[in-house]
Amino acid sequence: MKKMDYQNVKGTQDYLPNDEVIRREIRRTLEDVFIQYGCKPLETPILNYTELLASKYGGGAEILEEMYTLTDRGERDLALRYDLTIPFAKVVAMNPTIGMPFKRYEIGKVFRDGPIKLGRYREFTQCDVDMVGVESQIAEAELMMMALDAFERLGLQVTIQYNNRKVLVGMLEVFETPTEKVNKVILILDKLEKVGLSAVVNELTELQLSDRTIASIEQFLTDERNTSFRYFEAFKEENEQVRMGLAELTELESYLASFDVEKQCVFNPFLARGLEIYTGTIYEIFLTDQSIKSSIGSGGRYDNAIGGLIGTNESFSTVGISFGLDVLYAAIQQTNNAKEAEVDYYIIPLNAQKEALAVATAYRQKGFKVECDWSNKKLRKALDRANKEGIPYVIIIGEEEVRNNQLKVKDMRTGEETVEAFIFKF
Repeated sequence: MKKMDYQNVKGTQDYLPNDEVIRREIRRTLEDVFIQYGCKPLETPILNYTELLASKYGGGAEILEEMYTLTDRGERDLALRYDLTIPFAKVVAMNPTIGMPFKRYEIGKVFRDGPIKLGRYREFTQCDVDMVGVESQIAEAELMMMALDAFERLGLQVTIQYNNRKVLVGMLEVFETPTEKVNKVILILDKLEKVGLSAVVNELTELQLSDRTIASIEQFLTDERNTSFRYFEAFKEENEQVRMGLAELTELESYLASFDVEKQCVFNPFLARGLEIYTGTIYEIFLTDQSIKSSIGSGGRYDNAIGGLIGTNESFSTVGISFGLDVLYAAIQQTNNAKEAEVDYYIIPLNAQKEALAVATAYRQKGFKVECDWSNKKLRKALDRANKEGIPYVIIIGEEEVRNNQLKVKDMRTGEETVEAFIFKF
């Protein structure tokens, strides 16, 4: 019989207990923050109809190429969700009686058959918050503040870059970019920081834009004034999109300044968030020290998705933000932050298993995390394990302790031993 070659599917991985403890702590921290901001929990299916996920209100052509598709025994076309946004929009579309504003969070697995790099896999966990029913930019401001709160609790210094799709689209219209090529140009501009100006211009040339349009875009990209809202004032009379987007950016900035977070939130006029779903403000979150170059969170406003799914083309004011658990885990591992021990007490029985379980039960009922050593290791080896894992207290139970109704408790940090009373009822 041929021996099976055991390995994970490319782009997936196992997380052993030491790693998973950190991941669970990240997840709990995010969930605590989400709840504190008034978000309600939601769970949606991993498996969806392909038609739903392939909607033009979904992830766009680039993500659809990475979508995992399959058929069931009824030959229905199905797909694994590639994000949590469209499943959320589907829930709102299917439940018209949901009270507005509706703010939900969801933490779950998503799947993309895309490139693999540090913190980016093909099976990964997203942590999303979305809000529907708020037209004001206060929604974006609150989600950005929530992100800053969450990362502060995780011990990560971050910078949020933000922009507005209306401004970007409007500027491309001013530069006479053909309508059918606007989204492709936006995808190219989104690569500016990664590939540089020369590569962007080359791609624009390959797109067969006019020389005048390319020259206008290049001038826009290199103008030192483009990081100021004032730069765009000159175009708002010429283009309605620029006017509307600039008004939204100005409103957002006023909220950020009011709550003293504008230094951590930086306007980036070329941030594009290539997904076609976005209609207004967009943002991406980066580690300030750039130890991971790619974003560790992102989001924006997408007012057309829910109405599009319903088929009414009605506008539903919707804003979302998403954090990748896997990339956060990679970031926290790089900081080498010491983690708390997973166990409060490690009980070592010396031929007193039943008594050890009784003590463990009593301590667990008091709220402590307790592990018992059932391996019959020698005492020295058991103590070495507790020391290696950073467990603060060890309880040793032998015949003498049982006979005297007492416990020997060793503080592993100081080496001090104390004796505590415990009535054994056996």
